[in-house]
Amino acid sequence: MKKLLLFLLIANSFISRAQINPDRINIARDSFGVPHIFAPTDPEVAYGIAWAHAEDDFETLQMVVLSGKAKLGTGLGRKGAEADYVIQLLRCRQTVDEQWHTLSPDFLELIKGYVAGLNAYAKANPSKVKYKKAFPFNEKEYMTAVVFSVSLFCGVDAILPQILGGKVATLPGFNTDGSNAFAMNSVKTTTGESFLAINAHQPNTGPVAFYEAHLQSEQGWNMLGGLFPGGCLIFHGTNENLGWAHTVNYQDKIDLFQLKMNPANKNQYEFDGQWITLEENKARLKVKGIPIRIGKKIWWSKYGPTLKTKNGTFSLRVPALMDIKALEQWYRMNKAKTLPSSTVPCA
Repeated sequence: MKKLLLFLLIANSFISRAQINPDRINIARDSFGVPHIFAPTDPEVAYGIAWAHAEDDFETLQMVVLSGKAKLGTGLGRKGAEADYVIQLLRCRQTVDEQWHTLSPDFLELIKGYVAGLNAYAKANPSKVKYKKAFPFNEKEYMTAVVFSVSLFCGVDAILPQILGGKVATLPGFNTDGSNAFAMNSVKTTTGESFLAINAHQPNTGPVAFYEAHLQSEQGWNMLGGLFPGGCLIFHGTNENLGWAHTVNYQDKIDLFQLKMNPANKNQYEFDGQWITLEENKARLKVKGIPIRIGKKIWWSKYGPTLKTKNGTFSLRVPALMDIKALEQWYRMNKAKTLPSSTVPCA
């Protein structure tokens, strides 16, 4: 029985990877240098966007890969190690392991295609691999990077310095800064066409610089728009049926709890009238230039990742750690023909 199971696992792995045929992937660049990816299957298109993006900004993509391994410290030193600490504090990899089964099979194939493309580019261009710890990398490491990135968009990067700095921010006032988008109905244009203008106000370089691309497969995927480094699909843009944009509207994406600690036990907090012991672990950090690993304590409560400060003990409840299907939602939106068809199937 064990031999049969092993054979089936190997066969399934071969079938999954056999569908990626680089010879069937066409990367055509227009006069602006924007890549248009054409391939028979969605995973092959994902392979193609990984390769095209690597041609243009491989160094930034390596940062994404290192974040999925919690090894940014090996490339960026102390600054990277701080990010590695947060990745472990949030339990990004553990969250991926626990919720991996909730992702749909076709979306998992898409991820495999993207990861295979980036690994293939690194193997074909060893002189361009700046961070030796980056490659090869796998699908769960990729999703770990995704969970970390979505956590940052939920506001983790803003609230952690406030907690550690002894400040808990009040609700911010209205701020007019941010992105914008304009949609023009066909009855309002001289050509009778509908238009969607997206102004994302993103930087030209770095981990949140939008990268424009066009992705098209023979499986109904035909999407033009922008994605971030490490994106295996379009984050906002348009297909032949619909389009959308993201902007800053300061919605509440994080709940911050100050825990009531037990005076007799500094590692216990009150929950539903009972004293509960904090889960304690240690973040293992490898910092460039330091030959030994550095250990730093991290805690977890029923609310989520927890920090102890001189002003109190605080826990974060972050939606990115409660459901890892945000990227799959974008995939459904990429291929949607109507609003109902953009929903993610329930696990």
